[in-house]
Amino acid sequence: MADASSVAYDALKIAVEHVLGKIREGKKLSTEDLLVLYLGTIVGDLKEIRTEIARLDSRIDETNKRIDQTNQRIDDIAKTLSARIDETNRRIDEISRSLSARIDETNKRIDELARSLSARIDETNKRIDDLAKRIDAVQSTLLDIQKLLLELVKTRQSAP
Repeated sequence: MADASSVAYDALKIAVEHVLGKIREGKKLSTEDLLVLYLGTIVGDLKEIRTEIARLDSRIDETNKRIDQTNQRIDDIAKTLSARIDETNRRIDEISRSLSARIDETNKRIDELARSLSARIDETNKRIDDLAKRIDAVQSTLLDIQKLLLELVKTRQSAP
């Protein structure tokens, strides 16, 4: 069953054709005839406007679909990039932990080496100090011997 607007449209279309027939015949138009022509013009314009609105609605729907697809692609790329960033951050953290452990181990070895070298330097300094004391003692002994030799030479020279 046809709806009321299509029945009214068909009736108006027939009335407009009847008025156009009067115009072709050169008959005088009544106020009602002018109103029918005016309504026919408005209905024609409305039909064109509705067609244009339907076309624009279709384009808007297509554009919205494209926007939705683009948004989905953006979301997918954002998820992928986020996952890659998370993986990169995890790797950076892992490398950082590894390097920190290696640095700590190297620092321990440096500290041990510093203690060892410090102990060896202290031992060497002690040996140098002991050797300096022995050299001082030897020099003192040599000085004493030299003094004794001088006294001996003096006593031998004073004795005929």
